[in-house]
Amino acid sequence: MSEITRVPLQPVAQGSVTKIWLGVAVAALIGIGGAYAARPQHFATVYVEAVKQGEGESPKTGDVALVNYVGRLASTGKEFDRGERVAMPVDGVIPGFSKGLQMMKRGGKYRLEIPAADAYGDRPQTNQGTGEVVIPANSDLVFEVELIDFKSAAELEQQRRVLQQMQGMQGMPGGPHGGPHGAPPAGEAPQR
Repeated sequence: MSEITRVPLQPVAQGSVTKIWLGVAVAALIGIGGAYAARPQHFATVYVEAVKQGEGESPKTGDVALVNYVGRLASTGKEFDRGERVAMPVDGVIPGFSKGLQMMKRGGKYRLEIPAADAYGDRPQTNQGTGEVVIPANSDLVFEVELIDFKSAAELEQQRRVLQQMQGMQGMPGGPHGGPHGAPPAGEAPQR
């Protein structure tokens, strides 16, 4: 028969469990940081990160979005474009920007990463005035985007009709630019 040696268990010192868990957390963070640093620099797909989450619905194809944005090259961080209160048709921009807009919500601020395949691909983009290449071929792009508002095509058509009606009324007596009760505007002689 074999003999069993008994070893008494020692109690764990106070605070040791906390130190063990802190060590595990630090090791996990180092592993995550290493994986993040080792990720490929070329984006594989459009990625949208909410810096400030918006509310409500997201724009759809056919809608027009009102945005503030800054565009940069992912490789260098160099800014190539910027706009404030710019109206953009959701289906009238590069595919990656369109996909990104459809994942955003009104009032939100977002970081949008677009792979070259969903941007300009192998076509370099130049400054029309100087001919300088501002977006080299096969460039991944990063945008900071604030989605201020968006309207559907039907809402925009309705606003256009109302505007046309208002413009049509301007020529009518008593309209917005005529005097009261059909009187001519100040400075014009009455018709006889």
